[in-house]
Amino acid sequence: MLEAGTMLLFCAVLFASVALGWSIIPALFVGVLLFMGYGLVRRCSLRAMASRAAGSVRSAGTVVVAFVLIGVLTSLWRASGTIAFIVAHSTAVIHAATVIPLSFLLCSAMSVLVGSSFASAATMGTICMSLGLSMQANPVMLGGAILAGVYVGDRCSPVSTSALLVKQLTHTNLFNTIARMLSTGAVPFVLSCVVYVAAAVVEWLCASGGSGFGAASAAATAGSARAAVSTNASSITDIGGLFSSAFDLHWLTLVPALLVIVLALLHVDVRLLMLASIAASVAICVGVQHMEWAELLRLLIFGYHAQNPQVAALLDGGGILSMLTVMAIVCISSAYAGIFAETRMLARLQQVIEMLGHRLGACGATMITATCAAALACNQTLTIMLTHQLCGGLYGDDESERSAQAIDLEDSAVVIAPLIPWSIAGAVPLATINAPTLSLAAATFLYLLPLSRMLTSAVRRRHILTTNI
Repeated sequence: MLEAGTMLLFCAVLFASVALGWSIIPALFVGVLLFMGYGLVRRCSLRAMASRAAGSVRSAGTVVVAFVLIGVLTSLWRASGTIAFIVAHSTAVIHAATVIPLSFLLCSAMSVLVGSSFASAATMGTICMSLGLSMQANPVMLGGAILAGVYVGDRCSPVSTSALLVKQLTHTNLFNTIARMLSTGAVPFVLSCVVYVAAAVVEWLCASGGSGFGAASAAATAGSARAAVSTNASSITDIGGLFSSAFDLHWLTLVPALLVIVLALLHVDVRLLMLASIAASVAICVGVQHMEWAELLRLLIFGYHAQNPQVAALLDGGGILSMLTVMAIVCISSAYAGIFAETRMLARLQQVIEMLGHRLGACGATMITATCAAALACNQTLTIMLTHQLCGGLYGDDESERSAQAIDLEDSAVVIAPLIPWSIAGAVPLATINAPTLSLAAATFLYLLPLSRMLTSAVRRRHILTTNI
């Protein structure tokens, strides 16, 4: 009972922080005190708990360094015009009849390049939402397509913080895991495209004056959803002209993104990959955008800030300081892992999960655990780390078992967290693009992926049991 009471108190603190709009960092520090207090009640040594916690934090050092590089990289991509070039040229293909499926595809491509759901939502997502609403697209479907798209790359980009975190936790090869993610995500991705194309066809039929009860009902639903979305933001009509006024959109600005793609295909270490792209971005900032060195050094730390307010609304961000929150969450959550290991606070829960694994298989048990962890943790990073620790007993310690856990984490914790309405993983991107919360139901890729994995696992498990009989 003491374990349950401590965990419930921790969850209450987390929920209160999210509900009040506060940073969850203080709540996580409260968690450290609660869990250490539990250990003291169980007569665990404070020195031993602190030592295990410090060791776990030190083990997270590699991924923290990667997060710093990501902060620098995303800032430079903004300042060099790389993101502006990609957005300006890609949004030119958006039309009223195809805005929903193209928003999904464009946000997917952007998130694969930048590796961040929040950054993708703030740039490509915001523009797609603005263009889509001006074209009378259904904001629920449009918001769902954008949310699903920004998490495609958040899951499988070589510069994704979640992918790097899973790599660090499971001690696996990032590019091998990405190859498996592309395999397991292929069918859900295609099905999502089919859903959004079908939604676009329905929108087109309704706009063309389709007759009958179904058309009237669909039009009414779309109209009520549009009414729920604020229209205060001005529509973006000339993306190319807007970005051309702030940047020299020379083709060289695309080089940093191309370097990431080429070096990732060559399986170059992700830190070297990011350093190469950073070097190219610096050269473009100075040589093409004519940026002063003092300004360049400032934006590495504080992020990019445009002088034009319209450009600033779309591109501001990045920098080392922008990664402090996620780095703090990783470090504090790593401390939890050490404290839990020393106090064995999660031992009973781990036993229950192992029993669940015997009935449903490791994949099924991980999916259920990730869903519960996401509902409690209220953010993606802590969800990943809690799921990893709770499900550790379902997997062995050899390379194939670690790889299996890595792909199960990517297909569960990473994509389930944004589906929780009160989790910042989904709430922040939706708020950024000004989409209704109901858009969660239209983010098809995020739930088709775990559902397809559970179905595949169940069929495989049944086949094995039948064969053995």
